[in-house]
Amino acid sequence: MVSPAIALAFIPFIITLIIRYRHYFLLFYRAVLVRRFQDYTTGVAREERAFQYVLTHAIPGDPQHVLNTFDQYCSHCEHLSNIGPHKELYICSGKILDRLIYENAPLNVLELGTYCGYATIIIAQALPLGARLYTIDFNPTKAAVAEKVIRLAGFDDDTVELLVGPSDELIPQLKDKHSVQKLDFIFMDHGKRCYLRDLKLLEELGLLQEGTIILADNVLFPGAPHFLQYIKTSGKYHCRMHRGSLEYFRYIRDAMAELTYTKLK
Repeated sequence: MVSPAIALAFIPFIITLIIRYRHYFLLFYRAVLVRRFQDYTTGVAREERAFQYVLTHAIPGDPQHVLNTFDQYCSHCEHLSNIGPHKELYICSGKILDRLIYENAPLNVLELGTYCGYATIIIAQALPLGARLYTIDFNPTKAAVAEKVIRLAGFDDDTVELLVGPSDELIPQLKDKHSVQKLDFIFMDHGKRCYLRDLKLLEELGLLQEGTIILADNVLFPGAPHFLQYIKTSGKYHCRMHRGSLEYFRYIRDAMAELTYTKLK
């Protein structure tokens, strides 16, 4: 039995802990507790609730308005793990991803982690004519929502092809089933533990060419330490870190890793 005196002695420590990590507690509240309560009371998955909001409020065929509507939902209703509007010192709407696509004009793009299709829309609206985006998500339920969001934004199968299944099973099919010989740009935003595995798989399959750009999100929070160690020590990549904040939580520090494949020197 803990004495009252000892218990009282811990109160300042607990208060300090709550103050220091209040933003993480808020993230847990919004991303976990609110979601579970809403799932229980509505019987509808969070991603489907978000789509219904977007469907009601967004202008069909207007990609930017669809993105803005997602941001409104995530800021005022429920947290979604989109790339978000706050990534490079709070520059809005996934500006790093948007800028890199515009600057490099890739023709063959791979996205790992479609989720609700938010980043997919950012990429698709910045692609040059004739380019094609292959986006992979392992979760059929979330992929079904993403499919509706992508089509609502005005992109058809000729521009965006959604593939459903484990990334390590679908990546090898890009050459055989989709005639993709080389990739110009890759955006990673799936399971952080899969970053290194899938990067090595892309290398082994010869899908990377000199100059291929890989943009990996959330490398600090929740983090991908083994991935970062590999890219910094392999000698195959030029690496640049874009430090910013977690999507919709500007006080939780995060970063995106921008890699350029150079092959072994």
